[in-house]
Amino acid sequence: MKKKVVLAFSGGLDTSFCAMYLSREKDCEVYTALANTGGFNQDECRAIEERAYRLGAVKHVTLNVEREYYEKSIRYMVFGNVLRNGTYPISVSSERIFQAMAIVRYAGEIGADAVAHGSTGAGNDQVRFDLTFDVLAPNIEIITPTRDMNLSREYEINYLRTNGYDADFVKMEYSVNKGLWGTSVGGKETLSSGLTLPDRAYPSQLQEDGEETLSIDFERGEICGVNGVAFTDKPEAIRKVEAIGSRWAIGRDMHVGDTIIGIKGRVGFEAAGALLIINAHKLLEKHTLTKWQLYWKEQIGTWYGMFLHEAQYLEPVMRDMEAFLESTQQRVTGRSLMTLRPYGFALVGVESRYDLMKSEFGVYGEEQKAWTADDVKGFTRILGNQMKLYHTMEKQF
Repeated sequence: MKKKVVLAFSGGLDTSFCAMYLSREKDCEVYTALANTGGFNQDECRAIEERAYRLGAVKHVTLNVEREYYEKSIRYMVFGNVLRNGTYPISVSSERIFQAMAIVRYAGEIGADAVAHGSTGAGNDQVRFDLTFDVLAPNIEIITPTRDMNLSREYEINYLRTNGYDADFVKMEYSVNKGLWGTSVGGKETLSSGLTLPDRAYPSQLQEDGEETLSIDFERGEICGVNGVAFTDKPEAIRKVEAIGSRWAIGRDMHVGDTIIGIKGRVGFEAAGALLIINAHKLLEKHTLTKWQLYWKEQIGTWYGMFLHEAQYLEPVMRDMEAFLESTQQRVTGRSLMTLRPYGFALVGVESRYDLMKSEFGVYGEEQKAWTADDVKGFTRILGNQMKLYHTMEKQF
């Protein structure tokens, strides 16, 4: 009997090669699966399905995991204000674990003998897919032709054309991977340390001038409204913010970081929705959380983002961190106001019934209501005791 293989399929060159190669050369029964976390619209999904069958797939499925991706990842990245190295909202890379989980679930449903992916040996995705497959289905075979054969782009194109598949695989100047939480952009400039991406490399171009006010509403830390319009569908709310921000060419930057495989990596990205939502959420938290909630959230958010980026989503401590992050959001409810302008934005302020600036204790720099001048004098004297002791001893030596 033929080996039944589920191939994680995006329709790009590497996965197209894998589909045909496994079917023709390895005589496998290839089931292609597109795990859509929000990066493909209906027309694109249909085009990918047609491509899969032309390449020899016996069956193709589109696995819609957008809601799972939001519920189990994006909402916690917002709760934690996750920006890797203070810059990157872990856009496309955070999707890979959920795509891998969907693929391995489907493989179990149809009784597949193996799972396959088209990752190369030079990036992070190979680890994300392999590790997820190995943890969730330790007895299933993992097949990776592109990586194992160390194939060049030209070899794959020639193989497909020789076997009657002559799609347009002309190498684009820039590699663009679109997702619900942002778009990554790679090109010749990202391969060096001293260059940045030109304006034309980004998929969204500046369409506006002047300024525009944007309001984002949150209920217990989750986005629930944009410019006064309520959204129950959270991914749609994200798309709305993305559509508004991208017209102003907001959210462009270059991420430099350490890869899972130990080398430095550099990638451009465009994530107007993610950056506007995270910054609006962070501003609201500054008004509604205590000093120590903010401090520990920052520590946990940093660790959560690092673990997520480095394929550790299935580590149980991630559930512990999620529980902490969610518990901090009970009063993160209100509206954040922002001003958008070409290539950037400014935070204006918040409206919230939980705003701690409304406290009756006092008005910073203006008036105290809950303490006296003598209280502050005594407090300051005690606060300085440790430093006074140190400097007194220092003078004796």
